[in-house]
Amino acid sequence: MTIIVTGAAGFIGSNLVKALNDRGERDVIAVDNLTHADKFRNLVDCEIADYLDKTEFVARFARGDFGTVRAVFHEGACSDTMETDGRYMMDNNYRYSSELLDACLAQRVPFLYASSAAIYGGSDVFREERECERPLNVYGYSKFLFDQRVRRIMPGTASQIAGFRYFNVYGPRESHKGRMASVAFHNFNQFRADGRVKLFAEYNGYERGQQTRDFISVEDVVKVKLDFLDHPERSGIFNLGTGRAQPFNDIAKSVINTLRATEGKAPLSLEALVEQGLIEYIPFPDALRGKYQCFTQADPQHLRAAGYTAPFLTVEQGVEHYVHWLIGQL
Repeated sequence: MTIIVTGAAGFIGSNLVKALNDRGERDVIAVDNLTHADKFRNLVDCEIADYLDKTEFVARFARGDFGTVRAVFHEGACSDTMETDGRYMMDNNYRYSSELLDACLAQRVPFLYASSAAIYGGSDVFREERECERPLNVYGYSKFLFDQRVRRIMPGTASQIAGFRYFNVYGPRESHKGRMASVAFHNFNQFRADGRVKLFAEYNGYERGQQTRDFISVEDVVKVKLDFLDHPERSGIFNLGTGRAQPFNDIAKSVINTLRATEGKAPLSLEALVEQGLIEYIPFPDALRGKYQCFTQADPQHLRAAGYTAPFLTVEQGVEHYVHWLIGQL
């Protein structure tokens, strides 16, 4: 049966398509907006049955043009947290998602969608509960509002709805994201270009480079999504993070030491990396003050209670995998 992936040429969408292919799935319909055409590169090594532009997809799907659909993975969205056009953001992330959800419900098609940890915003508790949700920007609000709609209608639905609040995802196929790509991606390119990595200095009570996030490899994100595909009886809104917060210093250290290892050089401690100028700290930018999450850490209890038991990669493991993949793309 057909599986549909929106945002299929994007970061997580393309990794999902590739993982579906690896499981033998070929009847995959890719939906995206290729106005920025370079994203096509993410699908070159993937097998898809068809491609549709996002503007024509929902109406055709609602008409039943694609026959029996096994599931819809809705990964398409505007994910730029610095976007200030609220009308554009709400149209892309709330209204479009709502129309697609309605079409899935009408056909009883499982709907697995991308939410975001940006919903928690100014909170210091990251649990899937209304009192913990305090978005700091219109991106976070657009995701929050859609989750609220899902909560209202989920009790009366007969088919699967599963939303996943992504924490800081990194990994292959994200180069098209530019400044919105992961810190691991930027650290890799900075070090290769300049021989050093730049991190934020002290801010909001956090020492230099010690701003701390829940970094999760896209490998693990895809594994969770496929596990839910295999268990359509599971519904809900779930944090998708490791449950383990690590500082930006750990990312930089892992990137640099993995690159050093490829040259036969020994790993260095954080202190040695700073002392040798391989990590440099820069003032925290004014544009991000009051809009920046210095700490995130997923509460994984709800996901674990739903039945997902596999361990998550640490930063050291995941970044090492990713750096070797990036080297292979050079």
